[in-house]
Amino acid sequence: MSTTNHVSANQNLMSHNVSEILEYDQIFSLKSLLLKTLGVVCATIAIKGFMIPNHFLDGGLLGISILIHEFYHIDIWIPLLLLNVPFVGIGYRKIGKNFAAHAFLALLFLGIALNVLDVPTVTKDHFLVAIFGGVFVGLGIGLVIRSGGVIDGLEVIAEFTNKQFGLSTSEIIVAINTSIFLVIAFFLGLEKAMYSILTFFTAVKVSDYVVDGFEKLISLTIISPNHDMIKDLVVNQFNKPITIYKGERGNLPSSFNIKHDCDVIVTVVTRLEVHKIKKAIAEADPKAFMFIQNIKEVKGGIVSRKSGH
Repeated sequence: MSTTNHVSANQNLMSHNVSEILEYDQIFSLKSLLLKTLGVVCATIAIKGFMIPNHFLDGGLLGISILIHEFYHIDIWIPLLLLNVPFVGIGYRKIGKNFAAHAFLALLFLGIALNVLDVPTVTKDHFLVAIFGGVFVGLGIGLVIRSGGVIDGLEVIAEFTNKQFGLSTSEIIVAINTSIFLVIAFFLGLEKAMYSILTFFTAVKVSDYVVDGFEKLISLTIISPNHDMIKDLVVNQFNKPITIYKGERGNLPSSFNIKHDCDVIVTVVTRLEVHKIKKAIAEADPKAFMFIQNIKEVKGGIVSRKSGH
């Protein structure tokens, strides 16, 4: 794309964001406010009940904020809000007014909760702190994301930075968190750094489950000589629509020239359904070849015969 087109695209994006109408009914809906409230309460429990009393850190801006608190003994809410607020502005430009409003409201709730809620130290056991501190951080981040906002602007930073350096969002997140954990190891010791890494990965997994839920969609691909039987099983027994690709089986190292036409069957299932469907296919055809791919998003078509999207 030419420079002129890039400028034109950016102008269009900014024009769209400026003209976007704030959806007050969604921003201040009972569900949105309840999710934000529960999220910031969980995050506050993690920060004040687990992490700060035990000098544990997480990744992202929360980790940087706790580092600043450790070094300068500033109330945690001050660096946490100050670090996040600029990226609400970036979110306003890159994503839209409604996202910025949700994020600002969530940060306001978090600042109030950190000042108002008196959370006692839950435990001094390092392993329990790493696990349950991560669980509560993950719950907090995930619930706030479900409400439409954020309480850690790291992903906004990554989205903004990847255009400058040509790195993917995940690479930038890993790079930033690696730097944080190296600082922890240098100043607070290797053991605290390792526990902080455990906290971070626990938080990531929990927030993924909260955001995606157990209904996270997975693509299941099946290649079988008995493809008609497998199609009947998936569609009629499990009520799952399928897509068929015309493919070719064979071409094995010991018999390269032997090959057969076949139907490659693809279906989209949930995390909870996939194991039951795989088991049924394996019992019906032990020679069936199956592989699974995670799906980030699904739009259009029919995901289930019972509920269309």
